[in-house]
Amino acid sequence: MKTLALAVLTASSLALPLASFAQSTPASNAPLTRAEVKAQLVQLEQAGYNPSAANDATYPAQIQAAEARVAAQNAKQEQGYGSGTNGSTQSGVQATPATPAAVPANSGQ
Repeated sequence: MKTLALAVLTASSLALPLASFAQSTPASNAPLTRAEVKAQLVQLEQAGYNPSAANDATYPAQIQAAEARVAAQNAKQEQGYGSGTNGSTQSGVQATPATPAAVPANSGQ
């Protein structure tokens, strides 16, 4: 019994450090690329933020106001009417309506 308990304790103590390395970081915490940072800065500048005009006293209010405008703009773009466009493509031949000539004359009436 002691041997079994010792074996389980040893195996679990060896597996514990391996489990801590198996955790992956979520996509939201992934580091941004240089292009993504530049795109975000351009988006903030288009929302009215001017990094060269900001000073220490007005910096937090100006950047937060610009971020709020960008967030509102992004939320507005995500909203829309109608269904989404995912999976709306179709392949094949376009359906054509049946012509009266294609219907048999003696249709049982």
